[in-house]
Order: sequence, then C-alpha cells, then structure tokens
Amino acid sequence: MNLNIGMSIFGAIFIYVVVCVIMYFQTSHIVRYEVQEGSLAADTIYRGIVLRDETVVCAESAGYVNYYAWEGSRVAQNDLVYVVDETGRLNEELESMYLGENSLTDEELAEFRNEIVNFVHGFTPVNYDVTYDFKYSLKNTVLRLAGANMLQSIGDVNGTGAGIVNSFRAPVTGIVAYWTDGYEALSAQDVTAEILDEKEYEKKRMINNTLVESGEAVYKLSTNEDWSIVIPVDPDRGLELQEAGTVKVRFLKNQYESWGTTKLLTNADGNTYIQLTFTNSMITFISERFLDVELIVEDEKGLKIPVSSIVQKEFFLIPEEYVIPGGANGGDSIVRQCYLEDGTISSEIVEIEVYYFDSESKEYYLDSSMLASGENLYKPDSEETFTVSKRATLIGVYNMNKGYADFKQITILYENDEYAIVKPNTKYGLNVYDYIVLNAESVRDDQFINQK
Repeated sequence: MNLNIGMSIFGAIFIYVVVCVIMYFQTSHIVRYEVQEGSLAADTIYRGIVLRDETVVCAESAGYVNYYAWEGSRVAQNDLVYVVDETGRLNEELESMYLGENSLTDEELAEFRNEIVNFVHGFTPVNYDVTYDFKYSLKNTVLRLAGANMLQSIGDVNGTGAGIVNSFRAPVTGIVAYWTDGYEALSAQDVTAEILDEKEYEKKRMINNTLVESGEAVYKLSTNEDWSIVIPVDPDRGLELQEAGTVKVRFLKNQYESWGTTKLLTNADGNTYIQLTFTNSMITFISERFLDVELIVEDEKGLKIPVSSIVQKEFFLIPEEYVIPGGANGGDSIVRQCYLEDGTISSEIVEIEVYYFDSESKEYYLDSSMLASGENLYKPDSEETFTVSKRATLIGVYNMNKGYADFKQITILYENDEYAIVKPNTKYGLNVYDYIVLNAESVRDDQFINQK
C-alpha cells in the first residue's frame, strides 16, 4: 500500500468523522420546547350502578300474562297494568277476531325512530346484551300502540265465554318496568366491587303472553323521581367531588346532561365511591341498571409544558427585610458580611437573582450558588444580622431564552403522565412562547446552550 499525502489527509478526515459520530450518539442532546397556552382534562368517564326506589309486584293468580301499560309509562293508582288469561286461549281468540287495519301516525313513527337512534348511539359490542333490552323495548312500544284494541277485544272474549281473563291494576303510582335483577333493594352503602363486576349479572325479563305462577314477579314500579348512580373513584378525586357538592354529568347512552348531587362513600370492601343523585331523567333510563357517565369538570387552563421538563432545585430562604429591592441594574441585592485584607469585618452589596417570593412566610428564594451556608447578611440601615442556613426546594423548568439554562419557578395546576398545566403570568415564572429545555435531565444549572 503506497502512502501519500492525499491518503494521509483522507485518513485523518475519516477518523475525525468517526469520532464526531461516536460523540454525537454518546452525548445527550438538548431539545427545546416552546411554551403554549393549553388545557388538560382529567379522565372523567365512569361506569356505575343505578339505584331507584323500586317495588316488585307479584302475580295474584296463575295464567298467561298480557301487559297493557308499556315500560317507562307512568301509571296512577288503580290504573290497569296487565291481564292474566287463566286458560291460555286469549291470544287464539284475539288472532281470530278482526281488529281492523292500523296505520301508525307520524308521532308513533317518531317514537320508534327515537328508540332506534338511542340504541345505535349507545351500542358497543362489549355490552351486546343491551340488544335484548332494545328488542323488548320495541315490543313494549308495539304493545302500547295496540293497547286500546286489545282492551276492547278482551271484553269481547270474556263475553264469548272462551275463558277467564282477570285484570290487575297498579297498587300505587309509579313508573312501570318489566324486568328484575335482585338489586331492587340495594342501597348505596351496599355497593362493592363485586356488585359492579357485571360478569355474573343477570337480568330477568318479563315477556308478554308467558305463563306465570301465583306469587311470581310480573312487573315493578319505580315510585320516586329521585334516583342515583354509584361510581367507583380514587380517594383524592372523591374528596374533590364531595367538596364541589354538585357536578355536571353527561350520560353517554344518549348524551343527555344533568346536575347530580355528590356524596362520598367508603363501603364495606374498603373502596371509595361517589353517589350522584338526580331529580330528573329517571324515566329515560328505567330499563338500565348500569350506565356509563362522564363527569364534566372544568378543564385546568394555563401554560402547557411536558412533564419531562420539570425539575426540582434547592435554594436558600432569606427574610424579606434582608433583601434590597431594585439595584444598579434593576435587580435585587443583599448586604453581605465580608473581610478585608487586614482581617477587619466589612460589608459589600451583592446583586442577586430572586427565584421566588413566599408571601406567607415573607421569604425570598435565592440561588445557593450565590451564597454559602453560615454567611451573615446585614439588614439595610441596621446592625442586625442573619445567618444563611435555611433551605427549601422549588419546582420549575430550565428557560433557555438567554442561551443558558435559567431556572424558572412554576406552580402546577394539574398534570397527567405526559403534560402539566402551570399557572401563567407569575412574576418569577414562565410566559407564553418561552423556550424551555424539553428534558431537564439533559442540562446543568447555568449551562450554555447552542440553540442553532
């Protein structure tokens, strides 16, 4: 191999490039982030259990039950709810009788459309069982529309002597529902994680023209417009909601919104729950035991920064009376004790940078690199001294507007795993459009930063 000056230069350049590439990958790179205004919303979607004042009504005689009142309708005391055919021949007679052709009005068609739209909007494959609720709901709507003809036909059947058909009326005023699940007497204090686990949950539907025995549940009445949802929450969020007193709730099934009164619960399983009590919309969810809801809380708004940019730094705490506001260059200053060459005690004015002022304790946070523990400070126009020793930490970020890592204190309003919202327009903090170091661990205090 013949070596010449060209090969030597090429080899030197090649080695230099290799070294630069290695150093590039071994060096932590400083990435800047532009501070912007923004907001963060907490995860506020929950699934809870619905509690109502429910009274289960049992059949007084055996036979085939045919319902007249539709699910979700309000019945007064002594209103007709269902009839019982003791022989089972009612349906045969009704089918053999001419009931005439019936066409649906625009209002009746609108009811079907609303039910279909609500189902489609709230359906998820995970909760496929709600399809059966939708099916029975449509059947009940059809039953209501045919109710008047059915009553007339029942009178005609009784007149023919084809069988015995008994009518049964509501014992009290309430909203009719044709299902049971064993949770009718459940209280908010009885709710546990096991109850909220729907794997073992079973809803029993009352179906029209089925055989029932005497004493068997045939329907139930919700006797109070007040109802509630119990949702599991973490203790901190529970305390926040309890202190709020009321919270705006959006029901994901139909996007309706309502205000609920909050009550904090710690139940037998040791978990924390919030009971949301409402005074309306109970009829809308009469066929639901579990509901998905979103708590509409105010989003925290301010300056949005990455969590990776946040760092803690230690400072000396200096009483307010030992800091002179406004110096020769517009900054603050202190009077520090010093020693002359001959050993005599004297004083000097030192300009300092204030990082925060605590209005409660009346103390300034000064950079520990400017002072040393054990140093004495003089109170202006006084012989009183203060010995530097007390320390505390601040949470902040490294501002890089001036070309070096300049610590700025922040007040965090809210944060999640990725971002934090900090208070804007603070005296010693950040402003919108400031540049900060994205990864606080990649720099040191006062490190010069190449922003190219």
